[in-house]
Amino acid sequence: MSYVDAEIASQPDCWREAALLAGAVADDLPRPGERVAVVGCGTSWFMAMAYAARREAAGQGETDAFQASEFPVGRRYDRLVAITRSGTTTEVTELLATLRDRVPTTVLVGDPASPAVELADAAVTMPFADERSVVQTRFATTALALLRAHLGDNIGALSADAEVAVRAPLPIDPTRVEQVTFLGRGWTVGLAHEAALKCREAATFWAEAYPAMDYRHGPISVAAPGRLVWAFGELPDGLPEDVAATGAAFVHSRTHGTRTVLGSWAAGRTPVDPMADLILAQRFAVALATSCGLDPDAPRHLTRSVVLT
Repeated sequence: MSYVDAEIASQPDCWREAALLAGAVADDLPRPGERVAVVGCGTSWFMAMAYAARREAAGQGETDAFQASEFPVGRRYDRLVAITRSGTTTEVTELLATLRDRVPTTVLVGDPASPAVELADAAVTMPFADERSVVQTRFATTALALLRAHLGDNIGALSADAEVAVRAPLPIDPTRVEQVTFLGRGWTVGLAHEAALKCREAATFWAEAYPAMDYRHGPISVAAPGRLVWAFGELPDGLPEDVAATGAAFVHSRTHGTRTVLGSWAAGRTPVDPMADLILAQRFAVALATSCGLDPDAPRHLTRSVVLT
């Protein structure tokens, strides 16, 4: 078993531990009504996107997500939250240094001894979710689980869905797919981007991601037999039928199981929370890699942390 396989499988336990931690660190996390910015790089940025949309939808206050390198330093926020597994990523550490004594900052980090811990005003350390793999899975989702717990989401139910997701059959055989597009709405747009990134990182596979409502404004032209559209969360009316008309396969987790349109074929029941569905997408990416003879623990051109000189 690869490192990334083991780390994907450990997510239910990590999410439960994050829910317990959320209560202990509540004073360091955004308060209702605060204007908040959330930053990260790569996978962490996509988790920031998901949390920002979910916090606003929960009525907790205006929340924006940025790549750390693109944060508008002249804009006023009540708090900045940075998500970084290693705590060494250059764009994050430089931003925390720039904002010192200007904006209260909290860092969610895997390594308690990392530079980001010293640079932020408050640190939420999660060494139990840190990873050996280059391809990031459990740390990012555990950070999102902690933030969702702070919003009042039921992480116990989410973790139960995740227990199913780590064992359920994949909704489609990756060897039958030549391209995949992931879609989301609201907070699940970030999950869609993350799922596509996993396919690109682990398997050097052609994967795209879009807001589901925007998909029919051009990107659907890529859909065809042998290709896959995988949607997270709420679906726009008519989308499954429009995808089916292209001949592409369609996967969507919903209350009564996973709907997969591939001719007349339908898959069995799988989890319903979109974060648990992301676990299936992570596993799909690893299966893509191994089916191509690639090592998902040694992705091409990537390192565990980007430190610029």
